[in-house]
Amino acid sequence: QVQLVESGGGLVQPGGTLRLACSASGVDISRDAMGWHRQLPGKERQWVASVFGSDSTRFYGDSVKGRFTLSRDNAKNTMYLQMNGLKPEDTGVYYCKTVLRGQEYWGQGTQVTVSS
Repeated sequence: QVQLVESGGGLVQPGGTLRLACSASGVDISRDAMGWHRQLPGKERQWVASVFGSDSTRFYGDSVKGRFTLSRDNAKNTMYLQMNGLKPEDTGVYYCKTVLRGQEYWGQGTQVTVSS
């Protein structure tokens, strides 16, 4: 059974940093496709960043490129999203996702609020 649990969200001032974590079970994050998505207020869920299998290449959406970094700790089976230079428009619920044998799995999400 696949389970994804996000943590690390919170309230931060503009320009601040947060690190989100996605603790996974039932999936091998070092091998399977993993990603971060977010849902901004009043908008549809959007893709943020991904890593595919054992390939170390990361992919980022244009709005977060250069500010966010996706990483993995294979020993902990946990994926992270380091978010620097946060902006008010980054406010939303952040989700991790994996696709296993054609089935999508999502975490419950963690709220990120960027406000002064």
